[in-house]
Amino acid sequence: MDWFEENQRSLPWRGETDPYKIWVSEVILQQTRVNQGWDYYLRFIDRFPNVNSLAAAPLQEVLHLWQGLGYYTRARNMHAAAQQLMQEYQGIFPHHYLEIKKLKGIGDYTAAAIASIAFNLPYPAVDGNVLRVITRIFGIYDDIAQQKTVQKIRRLCEQLLDKENSGVFNQAMMEFGAIQCTPKNPKCETCPFVTTCVAFAKEHVNVLPVKSLKVKIKARYLHYFIFLKERKTIIEQRTGTDIWKDLFQFPLIETPKACNEITKIELANACFENINPLFLKEIKHKLTHQHLTIRFYMISEYFPKLKNNWLTVSVENLATYPFPIALKGILQ
Repeated sequence: MDWFEENQRSLPWRGETDPYKIWVSEVILQQTRVNQGWDYYLRFIDRFPNVNSLAAAPLQEVLHLWQGLGYYTRARNMHAAAQQLMQEYQGIFPHHYLEIKKLKGIGDYTAAAIASIAFNLPYPAVDGNVLRVITRIFGIYDDIAQQKTVQKIRRLCEQLLDKENSGVFNQAMMEFGAIQCTPKNPKCETCPFVTTCVAFAKEHVNVLPVKSLKVKIKARYLHYFIFLKERKTIIEQRTGTDIWKDLFQFPLIETPKACNEITKIELANACFENINPLFLKEIKHKLTHQHLTIRFYMISEYFPKLKNNWLTVSVENLATYPFPIALKGILQ
């Protein structure tokens, strides 16, 4: 906490005690770097300054504001949790850890962060930064991909926690992992724990934490068809539980294998009658578990028969719909 007082970054949510704003910042910073999430946080709070405004907004508007951050389940869960707060808690954040955890999308870490920072409740917030700090300092070689290891470290953090200043302690731990005990090239030479850190003593700083989980990457091949006629085009909304749920896109055909130029007419004819689309470009887009090859085709002055979930929109109005960031370039 002494280190934190001297070294903490000045952030828009630093020093905040409003549980709503703490919640927003914590959700945005999941899977997102601080420098990327900064502006999103400011825009989000400006548009939705409280639980009531978020709960009352259409989901489409929330997703539009979230556009580019990825992991859109976070935004959907926040919207649902805001409505839950209005219905069950009259828009007031519960002051108890277990009640906070009942909200949609809030797990152990986020509940502990809100409970400790907003209400100074004695719960350790154990994120990836904290796991790294603790495994290095104490020399814990258990696999952090295992839930039992996370629970073990959480119990240890419960003992370390300054229960009188739990919010400050949790922020200090997370900040220490974010800017001092970093994943690569940690600043060991200026670390206050350098004389007692097991990882440093054993020269295992680059070994810890141990994480065995290997992400299996799936290759997918997406073909978007952009119909343009009289400054209008066709879009559809994604449904189901796949990536980009509730976001909008152009009519799509997905193929199990890569599809080259020669087969494009055959591909289009299977769904769009006898047309010859113009190939525009191909891009690669990487998600955590999926590598996407995306090809764009354009068909001018022609509209096929509209399917049930297709919408006809003017080109000028496209910007009002939330699209995946992978389609941003082609939209522009």
